[in-house]
Amino acid sequence: MEWWEALLMGILQGLTEFLPVSSSGHLMIARDLLGVNPEGFLDFTVTVHFATVLSTIIIFRKQIWDILKGVLKFKNNDQMDYFLKLCVSMVPVAVVGLFFKDKVEAVFADSLLTVAICLLVTAALLCFSDFFSFKPREGKSARNGISYLQAIIVGLGQAIAVAPGLSRSGTTIATGLISGVKRENMAQFSFLMVLVPIIGEQILSLPDMFSATAASGPGALALVCGFVGAFVSGLLACSIMVALVRKARLSWFALYCALVAAAIFIFAR
Repeated sequence: MEWWEALLMGILQGLTEFLPVSSSGHLMIARDLLGVNPEGFLDFTVTVHFATVLSTIIIFRKQIWDILKGVLKFKNNDQMDYFLKLCVSMVPVAVVGLFFKDKVEAVFADSLLTVAICLLVTAALLCFSDFFSFKPREGKSARNGISYLQAIIVGLGQAIAVAPGLSRSGTTIATGLISGVKRENMAQFSFLMVLVPIIGEQILSLPDMFSATAASGPGALALVCGFVGAFVSGLLACSIMVALVRKARLSWFALYCALVAAAIFIFAR
């Protein structure tokens, strides 16, 4: 892998990790378009995903610190309530990752056809969330703007987003909006709930990463370029996406996902 290829794919990863268009799907598309050798590509994906995790932590550093301070008081405060709901949302993806990871990878083969189909599913979810949502009972609002039931529903959305082409942020935001969570509450919750699962996913991938031979890996320069590109673009995309979830219609992203899927069906071999 050349350094400029790594930089381009790192930037692509950072932008698409937070936009509801599937970062894993776009990485596979870019890899095939650039003709990058898929052998040893795991090293690269682990690195750029870690970069976007760091960018998320930086963007939400004040909120994360506030939650941690509240939790360490060991009281039934708003921070503890929010933390517990984040934990509940992580349960479904933790079950999938720990017990069904190999089966999921076997079902969703490393193919662009799978990416295209899943992009269409992402488009349908995003479009549906713009036009339909369950309304909470009048005069009754959940603490911190999200209930435990809504947290588990969003968590289930994250669990099915392990397929390449199914956007993690798009699926969690869409399921949250459909279940009745307000836009201003959903953006932050969606991005914070994925931090631990993404870090856990990278830790589980480390043995495979280090078992790869040095010759088949992307090289140190490529990893550094990919990391920098993903980190910087991730900072930009995370900030933009928070604003978009609060105001913009997700149908525009649905249209983009559908167009990319159509292009894959037409041109991919």
